[in-house]
Amino acid sequence: MDSQAHQNTLNALRPEHDRITVWKPTWIPVVSHGAVDRTSGLYLDGATGYLGRWSRYNEGPGDELDTLFTYLEDVADMLEAPDLATRDKPGLVGGALVWGSRLEPAQEERWQPLTG
Repeated sequence: MDSQAHQNTLNALRPEHDRITVWKPTWIPVVSHGAVDRTSGLYLDGATGYLGRWSRYNEGPGDELDTLFTYLEDVADMLEAPDLATRDKPGLVGGALVWGSRLEPAQEERWQPLTG
């Protein structure tokens, strides 16, 4: 919120289309894209009940319009029937769950698709 307070000061000098939102008090972080990733992920907007994307690099919000329930239900379905997964492919690297879209180059050879 300190970062947003700073941006609000700067936003007062910016045209509306150039204003930056870093964080809102109603956003609750729920997913990061890796165990040590602090740069991006998903948040639950307490005001709307929908998920949104956050990024330290002010990337666009993406197209997430799921509720947390829908998102978790989809993840459970992908884990139960990985061959039918449409969003991402689950797999294992050294026994740890790693989603195919989040593979680091060093992990690619060790990644094994999860089988249902």
